[in-house]
Amino acid sequence: MNIEHFAQTDPGLIRGNNEDSVVVDDENQLVVLADGMGGYNAGEVASAMATSFVKTELGRWLLEGGSEASSRELKRAMEICIDNANRSIFNAANANAAYAGMGTTLVMGVFAGSRAMIGHVGDSRCYRLRGTTLQQLTRDHSLLQEQIDAGLISVEQAQFATHKNLVTRALGVEDTVLLEVNEFRVEDGDIYLFCSDGLSDMVTDEGLAAILQPEGTLEEKAGALVDAANDNGGRDNISVILAHARAKPMRRGLLSRMLG
Repeated sequence: MNIEHFAQTDPGLIRGNNEDSVVVDDENQLVVLADGMGGYNAGEVASAMATSFVKTELGRWLLEGGSEASSRELKRAMEICIDNANRSIFNAANANAAYAGMGTTLVMGVFAGSRAMIGHVGDSRCYRLRGTTLQQLTRDHSLLQEQIDAGLISVEQAQFATHKNLVTRALGVEDTVLLEVNEFRVEDGDIYLFCSDGLSDMVTDEGLAAILQPEGTLEEKAGALVDAANDNGGRDNISVILAHARAKPMRRGLLSRMLG
């Protein structure tokens, strides 16, 4: 598969700074999005540390042949990388009073052939548009999701909940964190949307699908997603990474090339 990427981040209409961080590593088919939280500027520090660490450490592993590794080996490498990133953020938060309490959610993807390995911590999400069907591939690590799973609140009621942003997992908050990783088969034409809750809280799934489905470049689609979130209030930072899968053309044989 050929994977085309595009990333965009926007502060939104309310926040004075942008605590989101996005990284796209085309060479290694690696994308990372983090949504920071904490005191003044600390969220920015946590999210930037997370994306930079993953790009550097996991990118190096992939470059050295990790993209050819088994799914089990790739999953383990992602888990180890996030564990090390978490310890780095946690130690920085405890060593510097200005960074006390900082942390970040994260969603990441590694595309290897026909595989997409999707990992996340917290409520940053990954969706997949296949044909006309949009599917949320990640499940939020949040108090609200736990209440939905327990049947205490419906999905419809959750749209109006006041505690949407209470996550149950985040990098840097404790000395250990568990990355949830799942593998998906990539098909020709798939569009993967990685986003912070600044998008998913402001635009419905139906709205996301309506923007992703029509023809257009990834840049146009990302811009439309950010605009939609801002049109609906833009209450938080908005970050988007789009990954579009295209099947590689089959190599033609010498005879067929000679015959045109």
